[in-house]
Amino acid sequence: MINSKKTSIADEPSESLKIEKESRVQSEALSDKFLLKAYRHRIRKKLWFGLGLSLLLIFLFYLSIATGSIKFNIWELKQALLNKSDLSFVLWNIRLPRAVGAVLAGAALGLAGAVMQSLLRNPLASPFTLGVSHGAGFGAALAIIIFGAGQAHSYGAEAVSIFRSYTVAGLAFLGALTAVGLILIIAYLKKVTAESIILAGVALSSLFGSATMFLQYFASDVQVAATVFWMFGDLGKAGWPENRLIFFCFLPAFIYLFSERWNLNALLWGGEVAKSLGVKLERLRLLGLFLSALVVSVVTAFFGIIGFLGLISPHFVRLLVGNDYRFVLPYSVLSGACFLLAADLLARSLLSPVVLPVGIITSLAGVPVFFLLLLRRKRGWHAEA
Repeated sequence: MINSKKTSIADEPSESLKIEKESRVQSEALSDKFLLKAYRHRIRKKLWFGLGLSLLLIFLFYLSIATGSIKFNIWELKQALLNKSDLSFVLWNIRLPRAVGAVLAGAALGLAGAVMQSLLRNPLASPFTLGVSHGAGFGAALAIIIFGAGQAHSYGAEAVSIFRSYTVAGLAFLGALTAVGLILIIAYLKKVTAESIILAGVALSSLFGSATMFLQYFASDVQVAATVFWMFGDLGKAGWPENRLIFFCFLPAFIYLFSERWNLNALLWGGEVAKSLGVKLERLRLLGLFLSALVVSVVTAFFGIIGFLGLISPHFVRLLVGNDYRFVLPYSVLSGACFLLAADLLARSLLSPVVLPVGIITSLAGVPVFFLLLLRRKRGWHAEA
């Protein structure tokens, strides 16, 4: 009896430990279940946001091809798409190329802005603020003035024609790549702050702008007119060959950069942390900025300088879905396309029948966003990349 009593007393602590362990396991299971449920809820919200952006893009695309001096309703649009008529000519040769060009250009600039902000760890980075657009613009001006790739005329819908599209795109790419290279050299040689990189971008913009004016000073009146008109940033230059080239540059760039989404997420914790997780940072930076320069240069070569779109789109997306690049990259593409379609609609409607260059609208919209970001910048972006 004494031994059995001692055994039962000895078993009491083990029983209580067992109960406590089971309680802890249940608590952890409930906690994991709650976290999983919360995570799935957040993912669903982000997916719904993406669906909303897609529907908005479809709606704006319809408005873009239906709005103008000749109005289209849905039935007339269907007839014009399927049958040959006067409306079909307007739709296939003017409205659709312009709308598709707006989608592709906005998507490319939104993608480039999101990637540059991640790789340079700078919320103010974009093709426009870093001088990449101006570098591409200088290359295109070089092609128009020195190599005779374009000229002005007084007939047709546009006042300038680009005769050697690939020459303009190639030199624009070299100009954009030069700007990116100089930014990288400054960032690597001197451990500069985010503000210093932006100041370097302002200096590069001034440098390329001055070089462009130098070319214009020695150019003929026709060449100057062609260059100035081209610099405005206008989607009226869009045609099927231009859209095709932009698409074939944008698609592989997006596929590669989206495949690196987890590495871009790792980079949010800083360059050293990303390297410790196996991210090949130098290769990622080189290829990412190279592809960003490529898509920006091609867009700038055909449509001129479209300012601040690459700055606005990624921040709009981050405001609503956070910094997860699984969503930031595709949604920056969608929002960039939506913003440029909306800006083009505004440019065509404000002073109708006069069509304003879309670059004016995007720059006016981008300036207040730029100042807002300067005033509300986050410390996390200032970490060493």
